[in-house]
Amino acid sequence: MKVFHDLYQYRELLKTNVQKEIRGKYKGSFLGVLWSFINPLLMVLVYALVFPYIMRTNVDNYLIFLIVAIIPWNFFTTVINSGCNCIWINGGIIKKVYFPREILPISVVAAGLVNFLISCIIILIFLLFGGIGFSIQLLWLPLIAIIQSLFSLGLLFILSAINVYIRDIEYLVAFIINLLFYATPILYTVDMFPKTIRWVLYLNPLSHLIDAYRNIFYYQTMPNISSLIYISLLAIFTVFIGYCLFKKLEKGFAEEV
Repeated sequence: MKVFHDLYQYRELLKTNVQKEIRGKYKGSFLGVLWSFINPLLMVLVYALVFPYIMRTNVDNYLIFLIVAIIPWNFFTTVINSGCNCIWINGGIIKKVYFPREILPISVVAAGLVNFLISCIIILIFLLFGGIGFSIQLLWLPLIAIIQSLFSLGLLFILSAINVYIRDIEYLVAFIINLLFYATPILYTVDMFPKTIRWVLYLNPLSHLIDAYRNIFYYQTMPNISSLIYISLLAIFTVFIGYCLFKKLEKGFAEEV
């Protein structure tokens, strides 16, 4: 309960940090926050033009099929890549002022969640003009986004803490994320693989999340409840383990940064 008490006590600092993360990301750029929309759109455009010819995929409304997966993927990668060195970046403040250090990774995830929900406007526009429309299944969106946020936060607790002591972590993480992109059913459907090996793809937690987003946006069906339960339990477990490790390692943050 202490963590919730500390977060409430320092809620203004948390709020300020979230605002700084949102505004600071595109500070000085001409288009500013519009890059939150442009980046995923450019990615989708490239893959939509090239990938169908490489993989011979025949998915209906492939552009929408891509965008409902790439925007959540962007949410995950942005949070992990920018959050890995969040302790290092704030080293000067950590040395001078006491505050709960967990505020830093939490701020990164919260800012990422806000940007993601704003970016979902792109998905809604494509659904509307692509002829798919909306369904009541969109009510699942907040729950799925929160599950993804918790899972990302757990990873960020671990990675940001270890990165203070081993700076190579952020470069290793960037490499792994690039591999994960192709190991997650973003550009393709799971049906392309034989049933005997599909379970391998679902060892990747992000596969469950991408499926959930596709169900509510693209297929307009309920997400798989067993998958949601699995990823929810995994997210809670990751947050718990990550927070414990973070608190154990934070004692040396001031000396290392």
